[in-house]
Amino acid sequence: MSVTICTTIEELRQRLRQRRKNNPDEIIGLIPTMGFLHEGHASLMQRARRECGFTVLSVFVNPLQFGPNEDFERYPRNIERDTAVAEANGIDLLFMPAVQEMYPSRPLTRVMIDEITARLCGTSRPGHFDGVGTVVSKLFHLVQPDRAYFGMKDAQQVAVIERMVFDLNIPVQIVRCETVREADGLAMSSRNVYLNEQERKQAVILNQTLSAAENWIKEKGITVQALEERIRQMIGTAAEANIDYVEIASYPDLSNLPRDTAVANISGLFIIALAVKFGSTRLIDNRLFQIGG
Repeated sequence: MSVTICTTIEELRQRLRQRRKNNPDEIIGLIPTMGFLHEGHASLMQRARRECGFTVLSVFVNPLQFGPNEDFERYPRNIERDTAVAEANGIDLLFMPAVQEMYPSRPLTRVMIDEITARLCGTSRPGHFDGVGTVVSKLFHLVQPDRAYFGMKDAQQVAVIERMVFDLNIPVQIVRCETVREADGLAMSSRNVYLNEQERKQAVILNQTLSAAENWIKEKGITVQALEERIRQMIGTAAEANIDYVEIASYPDLSNLPRDTAVANISGLFIIALAVKFGSTRLIDNRLFQIGG
């Protein structure tokens, strides 16, 4: 059975209205993406298919979450490939609106999430999460899903969306999905296609460093500051690596951890988050930890 494609908001609403009328108790799952789909996205679709009776995949490169010197125009796009991937993974409805459809005029209303957007990617990408919050809020209002699926490679984005849903009482369950990696450990990302051969080889240092950190955090007395420094040193062994940030923070509130705190004394879940440029390509990766759990 082929996937149903909608390119307008009105058509999307009509299709969903009819679906709900015919299947009032059905669970609807949404997978929001910017397209150029890969195996990481496929894993989200597959989980949604297992857990939901009807699945909606959105493909929309959202201009609001790109800064003036970022890669909106050159962000990889391939509508035919995305459609084929959606169909192969059993998606029921594919929503592929144009920018003009989502923003027929300059939006005067935006969703702004404070505090947890002030660190990590929010520091080097001001306004990025306002764009994320705005477009995801619009998609939640349009689709009204029961569940929405997001990959933990973008762990800060997940935290931001979870907080938005909580603060605004949006009736949707946010489903966190594990990061999917290439065979050598590099986290799958649409931006990986930007890497040249040398950059691609060196980019595996991110996952290698996070794996090493799993052992470092077990060392007696190692502090947050010492752990950050060790992470920076290991990433620095890759000649092409230019560190944007190395952060250790509680999760999901992303609050600061005192740098002189022994890692063994951290209570609750915490994240080691990385953003590193290889050439002109900025990659992110992370891992969640809980001491003793």
